Amino acid sequence: MGRLQDRVALVFGASPHIAGTTAHWFAKEGARVAVADYKAEAAEACANFLRGKGFDAHALVGDPTQEADAQRLVAEAVGHYGRVDIMFNQVGNQYRHTVLDMNLHDWNRSLHGYLTGGMLTTKYTARAMTELGIAGSIIHIVSDAGHQGEAGNSAYNAAKAGLLNFCRGAAMELARSKIRVNTISPTFMDHLLWQYPAKMLNPRLHGPNTMSADDFLKGIPLGRFCNARDIANAAVFLASDESSFMTGQDLMLDGGARAGYFCWQPGQFSGITTEDAIGELQPHQYGEPAPQIKIDY
Repeated sequence: MGRLQDRVALVFGASPHIAGTTAHWFAKEGARVAVADYKAEAAEACANFLRGKGFDAHALVGDPTQEADAQRLVAEAVGHYGRVDIMFNQVGNQYRHTVLDMNLHDWNRSLHGYLTGGMLTTKYTARAMTELGIAGSIIHIVSDAGHQGEAGNSAYNAAKAGLLNFCRGAAMELARSKIRVNTISPTFMDHLLWQYPAKMLNPRLHGPNTMSADDFLKGIPLGRFCNARDIANAAVFLASDESSFMTGQDLMLDGGARAGYFCWQPGQFSGITTEDAIGELQPHQYGEPAPQIKIDY
């Protein structure tokens, strides 16, 4: 019997990377999964993948950063499965600008996507859990960027830091209903390498104002990037009874980066490169190998 047997998971986001892989891992542990995305094709693709594996999955379409949609999506998940025990949220879009060049539209979109989306998905899922008497688990994706500053990414820093502390406050409120709220903070994700290989893997990008993937990797003691399966494994743990005494906590998936003294860069001594860390560039979708990519600089 799986660790999530007979439970229902509502996953906000349906990309084949973080959200889709987590939905797959939930299903493998016995959960029935409702997958919600504002793109119908993404929600259907994820649900179809899960059904093709023999799992019970249902696609939902809507924008959970809009209150009416967030309320409806939760209601539809409960209407279809009769309950919701687990909520996983990866809603939001990243907009990169310097402080001096920041425009209000992208600033507001960033905060709206991550903070408003996080609040609404929590609000309506927790209401449903409370009404049904379910001691549920709510999980949000934050980021290591929510714990520190990054030049050119301050809107994302602010949004993720806000989501982190919103979840801590929600955890305090919802504890009386036995609903747990936790977060996961990954560092740089390896699927970005194969989404943008010419940009991310080109060693010639190294310079005074640029950083190649090799440069970034030097600051990760474990010598590799985070992947969607790392997040899915953490999410299964937070969704299961194994974490029943955890709430208001953040799981940092950064390969030890924040634990080290900031001047210590292991790559200077061990010679770690992106090629060493990932070998052949092997993309994954929904946690399974996808076609390899040939890189041409």
